[in-house]
Amino acid sequence: MSNEPIALSTALDSFDALWSPRIVTRVNDYDVRIAKVDGEHLWHVHDETDEFFLVLDGELRISLREPTGERTVRLPRGAVFTVPRGTEHKPYAPTGAAILMFEPTGTSTVGDRHDQVPEHVDATTGHALDF
Repeated sequence: MSNEPIALSTALDSFDALWSPRIVTRVNDYDVRIAKVDGEHLWHVHDETDEFFLVLDGELRISLREPTGERTVRLPRGAVFTVPRGTEHKPYAPTGAAILMFEPTGTSTVGDRHDQVPEHVDATTGHALDF
């Protein structure tokens, strides 16, 4: 981890892979991750942790399966949303987006339970930022 300021625009310019988050920094036992996203992720659940999203650019949508039914939240640039632990969800970005996520170090991008992982989704706990 760097002990210098990191420009998120520079960090995002350092990679092209979609649905493959990079760890920008850590706060206590939490990763601050950025990712470029386009199209659909997959239905998945994080049993033990909430998942925080901040949209840096573009628009992210998150479909949720809740006790009251299924719904989709729309997150334009600058919006934040937290998916509660145990909630099945599927992020997608119809026209592409750049996002920041905040979650415990070691959290898998595909959760604890999930649908089959498509080839375009990186099942990872985050990659080091190289630039």
